[in-house]
Amino acid sequence: MAPQKSLGGGSRRAPKGIFGQTFDAITSPDNAAVVRSVAVFGAAVAFLSTSWAELLLTPA
Repeated sequence: MAPQKSLGGGSRRAPKGIFGQTFDAITSPDNAAVVRSVAVFGAAVAFLSTSWAELLLTPA
């Protein structure tokens, strides 16, 4: 008789796709500082590309 496999031990999961791996990499605590820096840089670029950036100019 063949040995039976245990059901509770190791369940196999399908490998994650590119989006799942990317999400895991972005939300990883090891990458928090890099993700935060990129987000702040993106917000700064978005702000400076609007007309609100003129508030930073000194009056002539």
